[in-house]
Amino acid sequence: MKLVHRFGYYFGGFTIGIVILIFFLSGKKTSCAYGLDARTLKNIRNKERVFSEETIRFLEEEKLDTSVVSKILLDGDVLFDEKTRGFDSCKIYNIEAKVSEKNLKITVENCNEKATVQKMEQVVD
Repeated sequence: MKLVHRFGYYFGGFTIGIVILIFFLSGKKTSCAYGLDARTLKNIRNKERVFSEETIRFLEEEKLDTSVVSKILLDGDVLFDEKTRGFDSCKIYNIEAKVSEKNLKITVENCNEKATVQKMEQVVD
């Protein structure tokens, strides 16, 4: 069998496999959260969120709502070099994102049952 025929069979089977995967996985809530940032943010997003008084005050002063936090948890970058260890079951993460032309940073205490947004601030570059 010639090399050209082998490539033809390979790419034909590969294309059929991709089409089958697209057919079966379309419309389902599948995700590829393999990166460290993606896994951490997904873990926080899937938990009940609680906001501290300081965070609520900042949101009111800046005329923002809590959907900003959802946007940060969707598109943000976890600053692992600033991570501090909390209790055994809780870890504290700093997450930064640009929302509405503002660079915002939140501090989240991620526990087993809930995620508490402890602090929110605007970052000046």
